[in-house]
Order: sequence, then C-alpha cells, then structure tokens
Amino acid sequence: MSRHIVRTPDAPASSVYSQAVRGAGLVFVSGQAPLDPVTGRIVGTTIQEQTRQCLTNVEAVLNAAGSGLEKVLSATFILADEEDFAGMNEEWARWFPAEPPARQGARLPIRPDGMKISVAVIAEA
Repeated sequence: MSRHIVRTPDAPASSVYSQAVRGAGLVFVSGQAPLDPVTGRIVGTTIQEQTRQCLTNVEAVLNAAGSGLEKVLSATFILADEEDFAGMNEEWARWFPAEPPARQGARLPIRPDGMKISVAVIAEA
C-alpha cells in the first residue's frame, strides 16, 4: 500500500506531523486548529468563528489531497469547553447541511491560549 503526504500552504503546517496522509483510498486529515495559515494566529473569539476556521483549514487540506468536504466519512471535534457544543453544532450544520459525516467529540486535553476547538476528518480520496 502506498501513502502520500499531503501539504498545502492554504492550511497551517507543522514540522512534527503531516497535514494529511492519503492512502488506501482515504484521506486522513490531522486535527486542524482555528489558525490562519499565513499568520499562524487564532482566528475568532467565538466558537462559531473558530469552528468555521477549522473547517476552512480542513477543506483546504482535503482539496490539496484531491478530495473535498462532500467526501468526509468521519469527523472528530475536540472542544476546550463542553458549553461550546451548541455553538459548534450551529456552525457545523452550515458546512454539512445534508447527510453529515459520522462524528465524535472529546474534550481538548491541552489549553492553548484562546483555542476553543480542533477538527480532524477521514474522507474518501
């Protein structure tokens, strides 16, 4: 089985993990924080704004992998505060209005200053 590391300047990058890996007909997108890919700063102060930026970053990585949001099979969101769940869900529904992917959530184990959410997905390639 071959695998391909996905990189794009349109989403935040890291030196310690890949933005995504494509293999076995799937794209595994690493957790995307609500960071601006150019400045590296957190975008937004509300959970809706931060969810939007996370999904913008996810979409950029998927596009670079030759996939897209419509091919997302499973998503994991990690919240800093469970009280943000309703606001996250509100924005999420705008991105996945029909036939949304399977999804699971967890609580953010670390608290980077100002970061409220991270989103990772698995999609068809």
